[in-house]
Amino acid sequence: MTWHEWAEREATAIRSAGRWRVPRDLDAAGPQGTLSPDGRPVVSFASNDYLGLTQHPAVVAAAGAALERWGAGSGSARLIVGSRPVHSELEHALADWKGEERSVLFPTGFAANLGVLTTFGGPDVLIVSDELNHASIIDGCRLARAETAVARHADPEHVDALLAGVGSRRGIVVSDTVFSMDGDLAPVDDLVGVCARRGALLVLDEAHAVLGPDPDLDGVDAIRVGTLSKTLGSLGGFAAGPAVFTDLLVNHARPYIFTTASTPADAAAALAALAVVCSGEGDALRARLRGHVERLRPGHRSPIVAVVFGDEHATLDASAALLEQGMLVPAIRPPTVPEATSRLRITLSAAHTEEQVDALAHAIAALTR
Repeated sequence: MTWHEWAEREATAIRSAGRWRVPRDLDAAGPQGTLSPDGRPVVSFASNDYLGLTQHPAVVAAAGAALERWGAGSGSARLIVGSRPVHSELEHALADWKGEERSVLFPTGFAANLGVLTTFGGPDVLIVSDELNHASIIDGCRLARAETAVARHADPEHVDALLAGVGSRRGIVVSDTVFSMDGDLAPVDDLVGVCARRGALLVLDEAHAVLGPDPDLDGVDAIRVGTLSKTLGSLGGFAAGPAVFTDLLVNHARPYIFTTASTPADAAAALAALAVVCSGEGDALRARLRGHVERLRPGHRSPIVAVVFGDEHATLDASAALLEQGMLVPAIRPPTVPEATSRLRITLSAAHTEEQVDALAHAIAALTR
């Protein structure tokens, strides 16, 4: 079989399973825009721009000023000549935000998880990872070359039982705090207790934690991983924790050492967005976002709302029905989610209007009667 024949066979299998995907260009600044290929007007309920900060005037102005001062790119890795003052300023601000001693920037949140897990993992380590963790955590565990035990979802007792077999090895517990496909929360306080008892390092991916949780990590060794591309509306990732941990990442993490530094514009945008998040305006944006969540699913604790249909073709049909009404809600199918759990994944933003959220709620109710 030639490589061309193999690729055709693989593509045919993906299409037959109802899992074929193609990018669709959304020409938009905020939730409203036009969608290719026919240019239809839509309201997107699929963005991770939870607070709408990609369009905030102060954020856009900061990116523009950084472009004027430093140009389009950093030109090198941080440890060569790619570090600009704005990178260091952002690292200090992120550490303060998370209540940690230091933070270190990565080009993406994905790279941050790879860097943390490959630095602290290894053959003498047992990593305990929640079964619904993000792909970046899964890949980080694989690249760490550590033994990895998969814990039942949001089950701290199972985590504790798995750590009981760690023996003389060091242990790591790694979990999303808000799971990206269901929008549910990890039992973070319980995981803190388990790690404190077992002497394990706790790694928390807080990428989607715009509405919390904000855990108390006193008494446990911990690293907080985050992204600049969701709550902060820019691009990049970071890890925050004790200086002894972050300094080691700077000197060991391959995604940090061997990657060109994030653009000054991205860093400046994130720094300006963080100032908004930590202000009264940020409080108001989070309150608005919480209100939208309550309108769609009362009592839910994150802006990610899953509507599970199970069957892939039924999910595609539901997505298409919403699109006919001008609402962009993509169908999420395996391998992104487990078999027979295909779903609509709705993400809400403070940039949505109450009317837009109400229209979505009515449309979803009609689809699920």
